[in-house]
Amino acid sequence: MTKPVSIDDIQNTPDTDLGLEMSLDSRLDNIDDLNYATLTDALEQTVFENFDDGLYIGMMSGTSLDGMDAVLCQFSSDSSAETDTQQPMRLLATHSQEFPPRLRKVLLALCQPNGVQELVPAEGEPNSELDWFGWASKEYAEFASEAVNNLLQQSNTDVESVLAIGCHGQTVRHRPQLGFSLQLLDANIIAERTGISVVSDFRRRDMAVGGQGAPLVPAFHQALFATPDSTCVLLNLGGIANITVLPASDSPVIGYDTGPANLLLDAWTALHTYKDYDAGGAWAQSGQVVEPLLNQLIEHPFFARTYPKSTGREDFNLVWLQDELQKFDQASAYSLFVSGCAGDAY
Repeated sequence: MTKPVSIDDIQNTPDTDLGLEMSLDSRLDNIDDLNYATLTDALEQTVFENFDDGLYIGMMSGTSLDGMDAVLCQFSSDSSAETDTQQPMRLLATHSQEFPPRLRKVLLALCQPNGVQELVPAEGEPNSELDWFGWASKEYAEFASEAVNNLLQQSNTDVESVLAIGCHGQTVRHRPQLGFSLQLLDANIIAERTGISVVSDFRRRDMAVGGQGAPLVPAFHQALFATPDSTCVLLNLGGIANITVLPASDSPVIGYDTGPANLLLDAWTALHTYKDYDAGGAWAQSGQVVEPLLNQLIEHPFFARTYPKSTGREDFNLVWLQDELQKFDQASAYSLFVSGCAGDAY
């Protein structure tokens, strides 16, 4: 087997350099003026278009931070008459693994601006945000490596038969309006611990040409569910919810975040029930919808933006929700005060 590498070890070819130069030369001063076709055309000039058929491992930990999921897949590009009814991907094995409590706590802190100030370092642990970022990158990679090796062992898969691992890392800061997105991960550690080449850093190539870098899942949806005969719409409810529209025509695929999902539900549930999540939505079903509060929440500027758009814990988190509730209580109290004054005057 060739020596494991991460994607950062691969040098740009003249073709990719030319594509990058062309995309930069044609970049508009205001990235909001870039249309969807422009982004698609720019990316098609530089992204890897073909990979060998075979076994691949995919890994994911989303904004909900409820654990690490790892899957073993068989990819095939054979489109002969005998096989064109088959999916290009077969799911062979899966493995899920909960985060170590300390790592999860640090990741959650890093997701919030200045959140590490709430951490109490143990002996030998970091005491600054940048040091915590480095610590978590290493610990995350060690944890991911363990998940891969567990997947291989449970599925009786020879490490030599796996062509590559795709690992996104953990997003801890997503600021598309500022043109950047930060994922922590040391892909070199995964390559070293598993003996398998690693592909990472999925978002920033899209952002370099004015894209959002998120969501990632529409490309997967297109590969598996797109048909020329009908339009398909898929809704993904992760920590953040996102939608994919797969047109029946040759129109571009549309994908964007619609707002918060499990990350707020889980945080609110943990705060009040001391459980990690609301199983089956049972607790939510026991309550009632407060429409004035709902109307206040959807006044967040994110919902008025047009696609493409993306968001994360920077915009929607427990602190934001509690602030909104306090505003709502104050508004309700003021309304009662006004009503009471008017009633007394009458």
